[in-house]
Amino acid sequence: MRIFLFFPVLFISHLVVFAQDANQNDLQLNTITTALPFMAITPDSRAGGMGEAGTALSPSATSVYWNTAGLSFAEKNSELSLSYTPWLRQLTNDMHLSYLSGYYRVNKKHAIGGALRYFSLGEITFTDASGNVLRDDKPSEFELTGAYAFKLSDKFSIGVNGKFAYSNLTGGLTVAGVMTKPGKVGAADLSFAYYNDRIKLGKTSATYQFAATINNIGNKVAYSVLAKRDFIPMNLKIGNAIVAKYDSYNSVTYSIDIQRLLVPTPALYDQINGETVMLSGRSGDVGVINGMLQSFYDAPGVVAKDENGDYIVNGDGTYQTVKGSKLKEELSEINIAGGIEWWYNETFAVRTGVFYESKNKGNRQYLNLGASLKYNMFGIDFSYLASLNRTTTSPLANTLRFTLRLYLGDKQVKAAE
Repeated sequence: MRIFLFFPVLFISHLVVFAQDANQNDLQLNTITTALPFMAITPDSRAGGMGEAGTALSPSATSVYWNTAGLSFAEKNSELSLSYTPWLRQLTNDMHLSYLSGYYRVNKKHAIGGALRYFSLGEITFTDASGNVLRDDKPSEFELTGAYAFKLSDKFSIGVNGKFAYSNLTGGLTVAGVMTKPGKVGAADLSFAYYNDRIKLGKTSATYQFAATINNIGNKVAYSVLAKRDFIPMNLKIGNAIVAKYDSYNSVTYSIDIQRLLVPTPALYDQINGETVMLSGRSGDVGVINGMLQSFYDAPGVVAKDENGDYIVNGDGTYQTVKGSKLKEELSEINIAGGIEWWYNETFAVRTGVFYESKNKGNRQYLNLGASLKYNMFGIDFSYLASLNRTTTSPLANTLRFTLRLYLGDKQVKAAE
């Protein structure tokens, strides 16, 4: 079992090194954007205090977001949680994300859950091209989730979520003669979990969990009849977590995630002889499944130039790219998250973590801090985000998250019939 534990962690550690090395290359800024990005915002304070490395954490009500399959291994029969995050406080004071989630273990094999996510963009003044005020509005978005987890064996479980998301950003405003409309999408999450509570770290008893999820598999969305349809934030998360129980009072969780979007990378274009030409990459105008598969190999890299600054053309008419730059850009699309959490007597916890994203893909780099208090059936979590980016001011700096938890039932789960 020690070998089984060692290789996933070693594999991920090497990916961290490769991804960081890739960022040293002079890749151009080429961020990947999606519709309904609120669907991918971390909603809770626990993972938010551990660098957003929440995929393989011990099960809780917020596992509906992170990894539904893990609910099959939850100790409590049921739990409810309510999270609140003031958003982009560096820019405004009236945006926020709220997240209500919960689960219920029907028996030893089956668990169900649900969640409601609500994102308010605050008050926005809409103007025309001349700057004349059209109206004030309060755009908002929400997502409803139903979850189901099934335990395959004592160590393996799978989960599936069904979602409906609604995004009303313009309130039906007419722009340039075109009437806008809300974005509506149906989506699904697929998850897998491996759980083993009988491993040893030297003489220390520990629990190991591996988890993998594909989130937000859903249709493309547009905000008007004429607009191009965009992908929603489909993403892949792979996580490892170890909970070491040093004695009857102290336990420490070590968690690491790798995460990446499963949507096409924008191709590189330029004007040549008065025409727009694709220099490298692939068109993103594809279906959902093709887009997910294409996301693993469509990075355009860096287009090579000669000493005169002109693009180098291959014999077949395509444009030459710098050797290795496509692979480096693919690796730069992997985000790395890691965190540590210490619990004392299952009553008090402190945690910290880091999140790293390539400077060419969004440049989110931050340190997270968090704490928890638990008393009987109640718990409260808190987290704080500090930006590590010293070159620019991050709008996410000083983000706070708050989570209230209500633990229902006991640790006994009735036997499956």
